[in-house]
Amino acid sequence: MRVANVANLLTGMRLVLVPIFLLALFADSGHESSYRITAFVIFTVAVITDHFDGLLARTYGMVTEFGKLADPIADKMLIGAALIGLSMLGDLPWWVTVVILIRELGITVLRLVVLRHGVIPAGRGGKLKTLVQAVAIGLFVLPLHNWPSPWLTVAWVIMWAAIVLTVLTGVDYVVSAVKDSRDRSAGR
Repeated sequence: MRVANVANLLTGMRLVLVPIFLLALFADSGHESSYRITAFVIFTVAVITDHFDGLLARTYGMVTEFGKLADPIADKMLIGAALIGLSMLGDLPWWVTVVILIRELGITVLRLVVLRHGVIPAGRGGKLKTLVQAVAIGLFVLPLHNWPSPWLTVAWVIMWAAIVLTVLTGVDYVVSAVKDSRDRSAGR
């Protein structure tokens, strides 16, 4: 299959948006409201491209080896850049960033290990985790320090949900990979 298709172009666009997002996030010391809103818009556009590239690839038969590899890398780059950036700015504790990134990097390594035997597709839990992470991170990108206090509480409630889903789906993914490996070894 060709590498150049709309789904892969959206994935490429997401990769390009990561450094642009970071420039907006860190502009003017990272706490200027207009730049933070700009960073939020860029982050949101990147998250939306993640939804549409997968949908287009599956619906219209645009799935490519490049897309299978580049899409999760683009996702991890966006989420990782946002988490690290927010922690560097002091807006998100480092432990949150570490917990989420360890899971994300661990699952990426596991995917690469099992790639030669096939792909373990993301389940509903993984898709929900991605959505909740994106919403939580998006809220932390916004200049909540200038908004009424309930918004920060909402952001933390959603972030806690993202942390729990991150851990649970990580464990589920590892269990699925081990089960799949045992099934292959048993010749099933």
